[in-house]
Amino acid sequence: MITIIDYGLGNINAFINLYKRLNIKTMVARTAEDLEDVTKIILPGVGAFDYAMSQLNTSGMRDELDKQVIANKVPVLGICVGMQILAKSSDEGKLPGLGWIDGEVRLFDSNLIPYKTRLPHMGWNSITPIKNNKLLEKLNGNSMFYFLHSYYFACNNNDDIIATTRYGVTYASAINNVNIFGTQFHPEKSHSNGIQLLQNFASL
Repeated sequence: MITIIDYGLGNINAFINLYKRLNIKTMVARTAEDLEDVTKIILPGVGAFDYAMSQLNTSGMRDELDKQVIANKVPVLGICVGMQILAKSSDEGKLPGLGWIDGEVRLFDSNLIPYKTRLPHMGWNSITPIKNNKLLEKLNGNSMFYFLHSYYFACNNNDDIIATTRYGVTYASAINNVNIFGTQFHPEKSHSNGIQLLQNFASL
């Protein structure tokens, strides 16, 4: 069972529909009670860091999420802003993040981006897996995913980086520490590669 966190951000139905195609059951969590018996969690997100944290903090699910992820080691996958709020802080705002993975979210230096349209980083780009990881099984350096962001996750521990992408700089596009995973790209918008990644997560 995949539990998708609904805190007002992200395309919940896209995940439901993809997992339905894979014949994998999902449920949507909107309260702390919904999280009591979870086995896998998806934390989606779009928009600004502070807004995402504010929505999550006021959802009533924050403490139970901390319990399930940190104490009970339930696998969680943060996507886009859902990945960014795994960090301690962000250049985009003032609120502290979840702090589940040691890092900060940084704004791209647009002077380093050799394209007419510099920010946001929008569209298709490849990822380069840099270590074997179950989340990335059956994917390779030619695997393309859909991105839409102006900030990136700067890990303080390189061991937490499982894939990188180049956009002016080489940055972490997928991360993992024990049971905590994140992707800067949107697997739910990335066709067959995204389906494979979401299936990998369900199989953890």
